[in-house]
Amino acid sequence: MAASAASSSMAATAILVPRVHTAARITHCSALPSLPPRVSSASFSSSVKLSPESRRFSQLLTKASEETAVDAGEFFTDLKEKWDKVENKSTVILYGGGAIVAVWLSSIFVGALNSVPLLPKIMELVGLGYTGWFVYRYLLFKSSRKELATDIESLKKKIAETE
Repeated sequence: MAASAASSSMAATAILVPRVHTAARITHCSALPSLPPRVSSASFSSSVKLSPESRRFSQLLTKASEETAVDAGEFFTDLKEKWDKVENKSTVILYGGGAIVAVWLSSIFVGALNSVPLLPKIMELVGLGYTGWFVYRYLLFKSSRKELATDIESLKKKIAETE
């Protein structure tokens, strides 16, 4: 038993010995394999070849970023014009502040629910169950999809008050 304790302590000290790099030969005292040498970024970039699809995708990204460029000055002038058109500014500020407070309070509430053991998993199951019911009820069959579309359109009309 004493021999096994001595051998395990020597093995432990052999693993903890720092590696000393010499120019002639590197010896490793651990059981882990050594990593391959690093590849320089210059040799890596020259070895990467772009496929025609990736070139097309990069051109698509470039075009999209050029088309969607918005001038910050133009954005702020449009925002100022819309703000000047608002008649009851105090109500808009009050509603905006109330929305921020509501989001903050709901974040606190959700954080408190997450700290209760098992409740987050139960809520996930409830969400999955409701998602399955919604898919079965409204998305699975063509007639129910049409019903959902008409319900959404009627809701849009109610919100826009065009009825």
